[in-house]
Amino acid sequence: MAADLLCMGEPMLEFNQQPALPDGRRLYLEGHGGDTSNAAIAASRQGVSAGYITAIGQDSAGDSFLRLWAAEGVDSSTVARSAERPTAIYFVTHGPRGHEFLFYRTGSAASAYGPEDVPEEAIAQAQILYLSGISQGISPRAADACFRAIEVARAHGVRVAYDTNYRPRLWPPARASAVIHAAIARADIALPGLDDVGALLGMTEPQAILDHYLLLGPKIVVLKMGATGAWLALPESRRFIPPHPCLPVDSTGAGDTFCGSFLARLILGDAPEAAARYAAVAAALSTIGYGAVAPIPRAADVLTELSRDAAASPAAGGGS
Repeated sequence: MAADLLCMGEPMLEFNQQPALPDGRRLYLEGHGGDTSNAAIAASRQGVSAGYITAIGQDSAGDSFLRLWAAEGVDSSTVARSAERPTAIYFVTHGPRGHEFLFYRTGSAASAYGPEDVPEEAIAQAQILYLSGISQGISPRAADACFRAIEVARAHGVRVAYDTNYRPRLWPPARASAVIHAAIARADIALPGLDDVGALLGMTEPQAILDHYLLLGPKIVVLKMGATGAWLALPESRRFIPPHPCLPVDSTGAGDTFCGSFLARLILGDAPEAAARYAAVAAALSTIGYGAVAPIPRAADVLTELSRDAAASPAAGGGS
């Protein structure tokens, strides 16, 4: 199967702390995480053929991801398996300071994935290759593998999309900024996050940030600003994308849903502004349930919300 959107990175099995039992013991609910895996699932739920590039262990965690991707229609033919290295996992605990994360990813199968493992034929057949700062931050070998994947994509006219997704636990800001921005300079679509840019570059003003990323070379830049919306910048124009109103309960994975949905709509033929507005609705809907994967909406749900918005707009006679 040739996937139109190929996402590359590290999946992580999640164990989320549940309320204590009467004797004080804690139970943990198994789930799935990983930014680019979440984005692949979001794209698949919008009706686009999506695939994943990574390595997982020959373990129960890896088996769980294969079942997830099969159920979600995400092609796993470009997923390698390792008998020597495990699938990464993490634990989520809840306390007075909110969510706390404990990661076990050092030495994971994905961190050992190298340039020689990159599936060149699959990338050549895709429409968009999607990567993130986490994809490169997990190890120097993984960073080099991502650069190789980008090189292959560019050689075959495949668009490259890149989300900054900076995680300070993975690498210091100076190295992260150098690697991430070297990759974005080779990308067609940049998807920086406002908090990421603040940490990596010390920049906080949206228009200056858009200027910076356009000058790096991408022709489409979407600055994600969480609950306050997003900015879309093209060389010739800029548009503010307002947040879709909702009552959020858990924002885990909302940015991943935005990216996967935005890229899916570009593949389906939307202009960038229409794709960004669609993605904003999809991201909002993903926050009204718990977890990174389960609440990701399907296309029918997003289109219903967009129809309601259109009906309520002044242009449609819904106001003055």
